[in-house]
Amino acid sequence: MTTQDATDATIDLLKELVQRPSVTPEDSGCQDLLAERLEGVGFSIEHMPCGEVKNLWARYGSEAPLVVLAGHTDVVPTGDESDWKVNPFSAEIIDNKMYGRGTSDMKGGVAAMVTAAERLLSNHTNIKGSIAFLITSDEEGPAIDGTRHVVETLRSRGEKIDQCIVGEPSSSEQLGDVIRHGRRGSLGCRLVVRGIQGHVAYPHLARNPVHEAAPFLTELVSIVWDEGNDYFPPTTLQISNIHGGTGATNVVPGTLTIDFNLRYCPDTTPDHIRSTIEQLAHSHELEADFTWVDSANPFITKPGPLTAAVERAVTQVTGVTAKLNTAGGTSDGRFIATLAEEVIEFGTTNATIHQVNECVDLDELTTASIIYERVLTDLLT
Repeated sequence: MTTQDATDATIDLLKELVQRPSVTPEDSGCQDLLAERLEGVGFSIEHMPCGEVKNLWARYGSEAPLVVLAGHTDVVPTGDESDWKVNPFSAEIIDNKMYGRGTSDMKGGVAAMVTAAERLLSNHTNIKGSIAFLITSDEEGPAIDGTRHVVETLRSRGEKIDQCIVGEPSSSEQLGDVIRHGRRGSLGCRLVVRGIQGHVAYPHLARNPVHEAAPFLTELVSIVWDEGNDYFPPTTLQISNIHGGTGATNVVPGTLTIDFNLRYCPDTTPDHIRSTIEQLAHSHELEADFTWVDSANPFITKPGPLTAAVERAVTQVTGVTAKLNTAGGTSDGRFIATLAEEVIEFGTTNATIHQVNECVDLDELTTASIIYERVLTDLLT
């Protein structure tokens, strides 16, 4: 296979994937397409659906070490499609960039990993170990019936993962500048502050929860939770939604609803966060109800053969020296890390993920596929 053939194969596969509108938990036939491609080069295919979620486990070989390539076919909603310069599921190419929902996050990574495996197996028939793909349609959603379900199934069967690359778009300024070897935890909360609804002209007969919560919120956002550590950035809190009132300007609201989220470093525990915030609300004499959702535990894996192989491949192909960090949002790596010896995230740049006019640079895409192939060659041949 020539370099041009490899380039064309990756771009063509990504185009086919993007043109399938697979908004969570829909898969829209993406995994069937991937399964057909992988089966064609010798992978054994196992579909692991759970609830509304489709999951694919495809494995080549039966010997250790097992290197897993993980990703997701689901995408976030497009938002107002009239704001896009192209149809978000058209996969149009403009100025060497493919536009469309999921081009970067992360159908691009999936396409690049699949074509890398195809090229590897066309050049090496006797690999020393095994390759598997773990693909879900539930990464952008609740993340309950997707990768977590597959990992639990593999664990129940006594299967072990040695190394795993999650093809998330990890790069920041240029391809290869960042490799993620862990992620912070995610703790969300919906806080409902209760007051007494009334007429704005008779404030003595009402109790305004917005006024009562304002000093609490000022203090809440000023809390310094920790300073981070050698592997994790500091814990941060962001208020994402505030809603109160009936929509009328002459009515004091009866309740105020506040949504906030903390991305936390392991130096600060969820229990400490919860108790600190609830005690703060009590000190401000708020009548408040808290609903907490601890959706992701922090994880980190020590650098090993996989990290070294990715670092080498990045430098060889791009000349870039990659840095390890744990920033960014959550990913399915948190589930895989409970079963695997080493988990890293590596992929294209993430400047447009979840945005209108999401796109991927085609040179980055095809270079990422070459890097994935070199990593597999390094580990398995």
